[in-house]
Amino acid sequence: MPAIDLALLSAVFVTFFVVIDPIGVTPIFAGLTQGTSAAHRRKMAIKSVLIATIILLGFAYGGEWLLSALGVSLDAFRAAGGVLLFLLALDMIFEKRTERREERAGKLSSEAEAKGEDISVFPMAIPMVAGPGAIASAMLFMSGASGDVVAQGVILAAMGANLLVCLVLFLLAGPLMRLMGDTIAAMITRILGVILAALAAQFIFDGISGALLGG
Repeated sequence: MPAIDLALLSAVFVTFFVVIDPIGVTPIFAGLTQGTSAAHRRKMAIKSVLIATIILLGFAYGGEWLLSALGVSLDAFRAAGGVLLFLLALDMIFEKRTERREERAGKLSSEAEAKGEDISVFPMAIPMVAGPGAIASAMLFMSGASGDVVAQGVILAAMGANLLVCLVLFLLAGPLMRLMGDTIAAMITRILGVILAALAAQFIFDGISGALLGG
């Protein structure tokens, strides 16, 4: 039986832990699902991680070919993700999401309203979990392990371990938010909105600088 490369395992795990940042994205998940039911938060947690897993696996095996075929660079992908994330940050800062929920309250039943918004695809699965950094890492590691089944298994295991950490933290985010009142929750949402705006700006700057320097 081929030996597992522990150095590769640790390197890949640490890399994905840094680029996915499970600890950093968990408060954002809690803020985006604040005020929704426990069932909705659980559904969003599982769905977010599942979709992120599919995206990362897809890019790990065919991302480089897809972007090349479309004529799209990773820098352009990073910049586009930053723009979308910035729009969401504005909604959080100015409580536009809260206003939309109040408007829908008069049109939808209380049961439908309690389901909350679906944030599993955007922004949680992409670009928060399966962001440009995670996608690039998946493509680069798998490209370097081309033809080595064991190395590819190690890479996928390390990536999967990080996604599992995300899932566990997302599932535990709800009880933490319940300990806070509406005022504290609103304050946290706005603070996270500012952080998201900064993160979005960094995505955009990285994409533009990467495209200019690469060109």
